[in-house]
Amino acid sequence: MPAPDISESEWAVMEALWERAPQTASEVTKSLKPSMNWAENTVRTLLARLVDKRALKTEENASGTRTFLPAVKREACVRAESESFLQRIFQGAAKPLLVHFAQNTRLTPEEVKELKKILDESITR
Repeated sequence: MPAPDISESEWAVMEALWERAPQTASEVTKSLKPSMNWAENTVRTLLARLVDKRALKTEENASGTRTFLPAVKREACVRAESESFLQRIFQGAAKPLLVHFAQNTRLTPEEVKELKKILDESITR
């Protein structure tokens, strides 16, 4: 199953659940309160959308309260979002993307070394 298309607001909810699951709607609201300051109704709307998109699944905990947990792995969503970005902004070409980030991002010598290693390994695949 392909990763669902997730909005920026939905990403915040997914991140909270990828970090710790399962959670109730109240627990998700509480974990997002410091950064998002959303009302519980807003969080419930986002949770419902994510269930409809099959990004989340629901269960009932021991007390019968509905809980939410990811139905998709974070890595799959990151991959899908990366591919969408690459296609949308760079017409699917990786080289202009890499050049753009290399020219516009400050990298430490360790990061450069790691990126070189990754690029060298990609040649042998």
